[in-house]
Amino acid sequence: MDAVGRTVVSRPLSRPHRAASDKPSGAHEHATIGNFQLAGEEFNGEIVTLSLQAKKVRIVPDTRASGENAPSHRVLVDRVEFGAGWSKKSNEGRAYLGLKLDGPSFTAPIYANLVADEGGQSYSLIWSRPNHRNGD
Repeated sequence: MDAVGRTVVSRPLSRPHRAASDKPSGAHEHATIGNFQLAGEEFNGEIVTLSLQAKKVRIVPDTRASGENAPSHRVLVDRVEFGAGWSKKSNEGRAYLGLKLDGPSFTAPIYANLVADEGGQSYSLIWSRPNHRNGD
């Protein structure tokens, strides 16, 4: 009972509650982590995050690709390959590249999408936080 004689029922919380200002369930966080220009069949640009600053990044067609699940592109800085890309189409029918960046110095792979900006002259590399709910 509380101070005025009402019965108080206490229930354990099944998960942490979020403040009203938090994003609703299902919302995604997005960040532009790279900018590219198309030159012939390859994309040239840079990728910048707090832990990765890669200039002169090239995304080139993978001429070695074989099999339907093989990557269509490789991601390089100089001669070092640190990622792969797969040609994809959005639900609206727009083409984009789904990239996986990884290497010995990474704590985890980075997944991002290379999408054409309005006008199609430049491209942005967009990172989205994975939609995993590990105890969240």
